[in-house]
Amino acid sequence: MRALRLLGTVSVLALIVTLEPVQAQAVALKAEILTDWTALKGTMDKLAAEMPDDKYTFKPTPAQQTFGERVVHVATVNAGILGGIGGKAAKPTIDAKATTKAAAIKALDDSFNYGIALLNEHTDQAMLTLVPMAPARRLRVKNSAVLISRATPAAVSITPRLT
Repeated sequence: MRALRLLGTVSVLALIVTLEPVQAQAVALKAEILTDWTALKGTMDKLAAEMPDDKYTFKPTPAQQTFGERVVHVATVNAGILGGIGGKAAKPTIDAKATTKAAAIKALDDSFNYGIALLNEHTDQAMLTLVPMAPARRLRVKNSAVLISRATPAAVSITPRLT
């Protein structure tokens, strides 16, 4: 009987110890994604600002988009994908035909600010819920995965065209 009581106590303590890191991790999810998203915004702003105004029409090859079109493309995709996670923040209106450096950077900033606003609306727990995604809303992903997926390809989609 005494051994059984000791085993039960040890089991409960083991359960408490293993649950604590999971709770700590869940609490940090929103903060970590917000930090990464904000850092990505800074990186993308630096990339977009570094290109001189007169080079925003630069095309590496005739078949590719101009540098300015790539910047606006990132903004458009950000806004489109982020709209899938839901929230009260107003989705920015992105002018897909913007050609000037100032307009492209504004579109980029608006899209990243939209992501920040959506992040701030969600709790850590809400970021673990599934949301429907295109095509035909059959694919369901976690809210946090939407933001994480945008954090990786955005810089990659623009940086190769800088050279």
